[in-house]
Amino acid sequence: MKNLIIFLFLISFHTIQAQRTGPENSKTEKGKTTDKNSESEDGESKETNLFTGGSVSFGLSSYGFNAGLHPHFGYTLTNWLDVAAVVNFEYTSQKDYYDNKYHNTTFGIGAFTRIYPVKFAFIQIQPEYNFINLKSIQNGGITIKAHSSVPSLLMGIGYTPSRSDKNTFSYFTLMVDVLKKTNSPYIDGYGRMI
Repeated sequence: MKNLIIFLFLISFHTIQAQRTGPENSKTEKGKTTDKNSESEDGESKETNLFTGGSVSFGLSSYGFNAGLHPHFGYTLTNWLDVAAVVNFEYTSQKDYYDNKYHNTTFGIGAFTRIYPVKFAFIQIQPEYNFINLKSIQNGGITIKAHSSVPSLLMGIGYTPSRSDKNTFSYFTLMVDVLKKTNSPYIDGYGRMI
């Protein structure tokens, strides 16, 4: 278990790698490039506008455990606009003071738009739809299951030091769910934003 925690901790700080094809990845035959996306006929390098990335979340305490995977697959439309499809998976396990146990699994799909008013900062708008399964095991052995689904609209700002080099792209984002619907994974039981 200790090795798993260390491994997930290191992954969470790993820089996002964008996929690029370029002349160094192309095979040539008699001076011609076989990868049409990486080099034009006049020999100039072309970069693809596709990118991929995401994040890993992990939390551990004496009362709970949390792990998640959040990949995205996108396309750069212009030098100031990105769009992407997003998939979310989050698992949380907790126990309370009375030894009741709670297991929450969230799966979500969505998309985002990032607008770059300046090179290093962006505005992100991300609609999502999340499917939530909750299982509660009471101390007396009673099990309660609940299922729900809820839309979310995440909005926020972000910072990136390296967008000009899309081979390595790291960023920091702060977002909130502006819809604040009941059962949203981004608000607590009192309707406060997380």
